[in-house]
Amino acid sequence: MRYAQGGGLTAERRQFRERIRFEAGERFARGERNAVIAKELRVSERSVERWRRAWREGGRAALASAGPPKLPKLSDDRFAELEQELARGPAEHGWEDQRWTLARIRALILWRFDLDVSPAAVWRLLHRHGWSWQSPARRAMERDEHAVELWKKDVWPRAE
Repeated sequence: MRYAQGGGLTAERRQFRERIRFEAGERFARGERNAVIAKELRVSERSVERWRRAWREGGRAALASAGPPKLPKLSDDRFAELEQELARGPAEHGWEDQRWTLARIRALILWRFDLDVSPAAVWRLLHRHGWSWQSPARRAMERDEHAVELWKKDVWPRAE
């Protein structure tokens, strides 16, 4: 992974970098050379050249941050709707078994929101909202959850 957050910069880090570009813009206006600006701001000369070109074409506004590179395609409200659909289970949506896969969630997003996203985008969306990959344990149909809980409570402590 490129960044600790799983992708992109934090808002604070984007602001920090924007301040450096604005400082460079002030120095461009004073006529300072790229090499001097790069050395004092501790950035590459190539970045300073790119910023100077943007500054010439669009002024100070061209040095402003463009914001996060990828905004989520589903808003928090729409993701809440997606979670409700996921809670209903795959069988409710026409699949034979009870496994959600990225391909199935992608299809659900396409059907429900008319939005075509890649499997990687589905994974990023789920991960961003705290979902994780899970492999369900196979359990017998005859399993009695109440009896298991009683056993854990009464028998297991004595076995230790």
